[in-house]
Order: sequence, then structure tokens, then C-alpha cells
Amino acid sequence: MFGSMQRGVNAYAKVGLETGVSAASPHKLIVMLYDGALVSILNAIANLKSGNVAAKGAAISKAINIVDNGLRAALDKKVGGEIAQNLDALYEYISARLLKANLDNDPAILDEAHALLTDLRDAWNAIDPQAGQAAPAAAAPTAQLRTPTLMSA
Repeated sequence: MFGSMQRGVNAYAKVGLETGVSAASPHKLIVMLYDGALVSILNAIANLKSGNVAAKGAAISKAINIVDNGLRAALDKKVGGEIAQNLDALYEYISARLLKANLDNDPAILDEAHALLTDLRDAWNAIDPQAGQAAPAAAAPTAQLRTPTLMSA
């Protein structure tokens, strides 16, 4: 009984996530990537503390995947210039630290990666192009939802 209920809850959550992604602005998508990586790191810390090695490894792998194939892949180094180059180097550092944390079972390294990503997410939120604006009306031009400078089209 509980298994089928859990599958239903998971399906509902997946539909909610897919709907959120399809309706999100490019800026919000980056925030969602940061949030996903942060949650994965917190899951890794919890699983490390409880001795669940397989789940810890899976959570860290998910965080690395988000950083490498989400955040790093979204950078447009041609348009973003030095800022994009620096972010790329920082994302590479975070991925390497997450890998080291996985190999060494080191919660301090996980805390470091979490702190770095939190700072980046907070900075990204601070430059929200729609902050302080009313929500765009349904007929508003799509120019308000332009891709941020650091993201590829």
C-alpha cells in the first residue's frame, strides 16, 4: 500500500518540478540548479553521518553532475568574459572538492562546497533582473525574459 502511494507522490513531485522548469525564467533555472546542488550536498552530509555510503556517493555524484552539466554548461565564456572564466574555475574547484569529499568521507569539504554554492546562489539572487518588478502580464513582451549574459542561448 505505501509503495504505490510513494510512487504517486514521486510522480506528483516530478510533474511539479517539470512544470516549474518549463515556466521558469533563465534566471530562475540557475537558482533551481544551485538549490538542487545544495540539497544534494545536504543529503550527502546526512548519509555520511548515518553511514549510508552508497546514498552518500549518489548524492555527491548528483551534486557534481549539477555543477558540471548544469551550472558550468550554462556559462557563455565568450559573452561573460572574465566573470564567466572565474565562475568556470570556481565550479571546477567545487567539483574537485566534492570528489575529494566523496573519496575521503570528509564532511568539512562538503561544508566548504555547500558554503561556496550558497554564496554564489545568494549573489545570483541579488542580480535577479525581475526583482522589484511586478510579475509580467500574460501579454508582456518576452524581452523581459532574456537569457542572462553568462548563460548560453
